[in-house]
Amino acid sequence: MNKQVYKNLEILSLELAEWITSLIEEKLQIQSRFCIALSGGNTPKRLNELLSTSPYRERIDWRKIHVFFGDERAVPLEDERNNARMAFDTLLNKVDIPADQIHIMQTQLTPEKAAEQYETVLQQYFGGSEKNFPETTFDLILLGMGDDGHTLSLFPGTAVIHEERKWAASLFLPAQDMFRITITKNIANRANYIVFMISGSGKSHALREVLEGQYDPDRYPSQVIEPLHGELHFFLDEAAAAEL
Repeated sequence: MNKQVYKNLEILSLELAEWITSLIEEKLQIQSRFCIALSGGNTPKRLNELLSTSPYRERIDWRKIHVFFGDERAVPLEDERNNARMAFDTLLNKVDIPADQIHIMQTQLTPEKAAEQYETVLQQYFGGSEKNFPETTFDLILLGMGDDGHTLSLFPGTAVIHEERKWAASLFLPAQDMFRITITKNIANRANYIVFMISGSGKSHALREVLEGQYDPDRYPSQVIEPLHGELHFFLDEAAAAEL
């Protein structure tokens, strides 16, 4: 595990944009495509904006990029709360990436059907089946973390934290009065690079518990993110890292 701490979210976003761009440049010298799973929420907005502007936009061969999403709110694509909508507004509409290489969760379906459909998309792309996970999935998955320690849509006390069979699942969160769709830990943990991008003092206590506390994923679900073969990186600002 690698931790890097930066003064504020702006510097964190700049450093991570450079890190991601350099990784993509390196990998596309030896492979024909690069597969990234994007994160929702507010923290990665600035990162997305940077990747859509010079010099990063020109350095990345977007025709070879394939985009997935780690989780989604079960609201229409037109809804501002939709993670894919945020990614289109801040990044994907601003770069030359083929539309058929952007794989969004189909929230016009029921949550359960949307999860099943995304599982099929993942299986078709990576190979594997319900009973057979692939050795690796994404080249890079970007993750956030909430002040309750959740990541993806793995929220404290939810059964999906412990899901071992499904590639993607749906769940209802009473606190948000909302359905969510998420990939499961077994898909995230098979990524080659897993990057947590965490900002803000409100997350400092949960981050300390995730990294230094007892293993209790029902309270701090981010603890289930443990790469099987790849690298785990935490990009933090000073406020988030204050209790480490």
